[in-house]
Amino acid sequence: MEMVSIKKELKGNAYPGRGIIIGRSADGKKAVTAYFIMGRSENSRNRIFVEDGQGIRTQAFDPSKLSDPSLIIYAPVRVLGNKTIVTNGDQTDTIYELMDKQQTFEQALRTREFEPDAPNYTPRISGIMHIDDGMFNYAMSILKSDNGNPDSCNRYTFAYEKCPAGEGHFIHTYMGDGNPLPSFEGEPVLIGIPDNMDEFAETLWNSLNEDNKVSLFVRYIDIATGKFESKIINKNK
Repeated sequence: MEMVSIKKELKGNAYPGRGIIIGRSADGKKAVTAYFIMGRSENSRNRIFVEDGQGIRTQAFDPSKLSDPSLIIYAPVRVLGNKTIVTNGDQTDTIYELMDKQQTFEQALRTREFEPDAPNYTPRISGIMHIDDGMFNYAMSILKSDNGNPDSCNRYTFAYEKCPAGEGHFIHTYMGDGNPLPSFEGEPVLIGIPDNMDEFAETLWNSLNEDNKVSLFVRYIDIATGKFESKIINKNK
């Protein structure tokens, strides 16, 4: 698979929707993840990311304008021991709770499907990062309708071991804008991951469509120690 520029990838898509990036920094020392949300409606755009323990959650920027919290208020990032879970919905909690009961990432997601937001049937995208004894691996998942058929759920999991330095993968919900919104297709995209968290966050934020971007979260985790640093950027301030 050819590596692509994340800047070019994002600038070429006015509405990728929600996106997850996981990979390894160029110096090989950090496990990296990023998650962003976008919105077209007032309800979707009325959000910010806030810290919540070792993870984050979405919150209404103006509570008086919140019309339907069901699919937009959730915890995108939670930490379970040496595992970091990143998703675009409340399946974060499903993965956390079932993995805490010794089920696997895939087993946990077997209990979920795409979102019930007809006619889009937004895919549920999820990622799991595992750091143990100086080793780092990760997996990404997408649950999507079968070409818009709500009776069928297609499930794909992509697992990555011994991730090379400077490489990562990007998965998102939509191929672009539209009505209904076209679901993501194919494998997660191979992209480059730099060493500098602030630089990476700036590149991602500045590459997202100005009208539709809402919030961005980036985290760099030291593979040797498990210590991490994070950055949140919210359009609403």
